[in-house]
Amino acid sequence: MRTAGAGPRVVSLVPSLTEAVAVSAPGVLVGATEWCTHPAGLDVARIGGTKNPDVAAITALGPDLVLANEEENRAPDLAALRAAGLDVLVTEIRTLDQGLRELERVLAACGAPRRPRWLTEAEAAWEAVTPVGRVTAVVPIWRRPWMVLGSDTFAGDLLARLGVRNVYEDHPERYPRIPLDELRATAPDLLVLPDEPYRFTANDGPEAFPGTAAALVDGRLLTWYGPSLAEAPQALAWELTRALRAARR
Repeated sequence: MRTAGAGPRVVSLVPSLTEAVAVSAPGVLVGATEWCTHPAGLDVARIGGTKNPDVAAITALGPDLVLANEEENRAPDLAALRAAGLDVLVTEIRTLDQGLRELERVLAACGAPRRPRWLTEAEAAWEAVTPVGRVTAVVPIWRRPWMVLGSDTFAGDLLARLGVRNVYEDHPERYPRIPLDELRATAPDLLVLPDEPYRFTANDGPEAFPGTAAALVDGRLLTWYGPSLAEAPQALAWELTRALRAARR
């Protein structure tokens, strides 16, 4: 619950930022989306989704600041919030370095009392990362139709730091739709299947790529910028390595 004098009143439209602010500046959040699942038990008003926030409900909360992201949130919604007289901070995060800088900016704007330990640990963890090897990968994010990571994505940058080259890293689109036959024809060393936004599982995804090593990964570790960044390099490397080793048996 929010307490008096806890700092600015903040509404977050981005799950990653919600978690980062909640653990680093307790008490400032007064609203978040239905998709803001971390930290567990967060007790704030829910104001719709990332793509369909309830502008009237947000305005009624009287926030000093609304947190958004240029990819997660729609420009018309952000324009409507500004038209209602609200201050909207929009982040742009396409790489790890950008993410770390933007997190610093967001936390400062939210009145975090100090640089959080998790942010320092995240920087150190990624600086010390050991690549899993020089491997190629296809990274689906949806099926029916199949969509994959393309160019200029945060998740692609994290994978590159782990020694994984996204087959579609030079595609003109960031999240292209690619027919399944074309995906298979690239013959990647590895298939990386996150559990969000599409929830790939052992029985839903790998079967479409017979004979290809498949790593099922926690989407929060691959796509979220926040406290999960501290554990992400080790956890992702372990999962990718396990999938590659299993395929070689």
